Amino acid sequence: MPETFDLIVRGGEVVNHAGRGFADVGVRDGKIVEIGDLSQASAGEIFDAKGLTVLPGVIDTQVHFREPGLEWKEDLETGSRAAVLGGVVAVFEMPNTEPTTTDPTSLTDKLARANHRMHCDHAFYVGGTHENAPFLGELERLPGCCGIKVFMGASTGSLLVQDDEGIEQVLRHVNRRAAFHSEDEYRLAERRPLARTGDWTSHEEVRDAASALESTHRLVRIAKALGKRIHVLHVTTAEEMTFLAHHKDVATVEVTPQHLTLTAPEAYERLKGYAQMNPPIRNAYHQAGLWHGIAAGIADVLGSDHAPHTKEEKARPYPASPSGMPGVQTLVPIMLTHVAEGRLSLERFVDLTSHGANRVFGMADKGRLAVGNDADITVVDLKARRTIRHEDMASRVGWTPFDGFEAKGWPVATIIRGRVVMRDDEIVAPSLGEPVRFSETLGG
Repeated sequence: MPETFDLIVRGGEVVNHAGRGFADVGVRDGKIVEIGDLSQASAGEIFDAKGLTVLPGVIDTQVHFREPGLEWKEDLETGSRAAVLGGVVAVFEMPNTEPTTTDPTSLTDKLARANHRMHCDHAFYVGGTHENAPFLGELERLPGCCGIKVFMGASTGSLLVQDDEGIEQVLRHVNRRAAFHSEDEYRLAERRPLARTGDWTSHEEVRDAASALESTHRLVRIAKALGKRIHVLHVTTAEEMTFLAHHKDVATVEVTPQHLTLTAPEAYERLKGYAQMNPPIRNAYHQAGLWHGIAAGIADVLGSDHAPHTKEEKARPYPASPSGMPGVQTLVPIMLTHVAEGRLSLERFVDLTSHGANRVFGMADKGRLAVGNDADITVVDLKARRTIRHEDMASRVGWTPFDGFEAKGWPVATIIRGRVVMRDDEIVAPSLGEPVRFSETLGG
């Protein structure tokens, strides 16, 4: 009697831990139960992947979905809608909301807000502060928490931890890997007078490479002294990449599609406020350093740093314009274009968007297209040629810095725990996103 599955993804080229090859993927009860020739098997649903490429579900480990408190920019529903339309199966969301996510109550509130409103699976960072440092060991073990996030620069209020003593106190109390926005707030404060009104090209001068490098040197020194694991978010400088290569025992590294794609000063001249983010888009020298970091295996994960602001906010003359840009919906097509143009292999893309996230964050059952794992699958058409457009963005702000970008490769389906959630640019299942589980918190 032929074997029966809930879902078979049939006839596609699978790219996973085993390399690349044609295979079917059999799913039962939301899990992958078989990979191989399932031509004689039957299923409740057959997904015809002939001519398509079947990848482990893409995980975006850095997004800002703005809820609660800033819902006019984005909320958990619209942000997750953009995610699944972009082929993303899970997101890790940042704590700089209003109120901030810094205690059990605020984390529980976010999880409740996400329940059956978010289209993708999700976890939330807890912000590390001077005030909650003694409690971070307990906070990081809460269900639905992906870890502790610390802003060494580019934040305000309690979330800003700019001093060495504050960083040390945070790291003393965490046991999981803590994530850091690494810019030196002291240097940034000194350089803010360099901002030229209405001139976005000065953003890269205000937040210069030394601001990032000095901060990362400080962070690594403290982490080494304490024997703690750190994750350096959105690395933007060639020198940081070279430095971090020598400290992989404690440090993992994130890069973003926008820093790999947009280049100063051209991006600022063309896009103005739409190109403004922290750390900034930098020149071709630094971008080449990031690509070297990918080729050399120094970079561990790709995150979009999706951080939307309205068109009206972005139109304010610099430096009154806010920093941040949407990116969760465009991560996959942008990076597949780089694959098509030979800047990285498809296998390396998979490593950065699923396997890497699994290694860095210790997800219990995600991040690998393998038997026993959640049936999270991103199906892409490597032959597709599509133009990214403002009007196709699901984010509430309705714009992208990549408007007009000719993508070479496109996500055509998002499958989450065995449910086809997105197909051919349409959401086809209700919002059934669930919290991501982590190995270090299974007893929490």
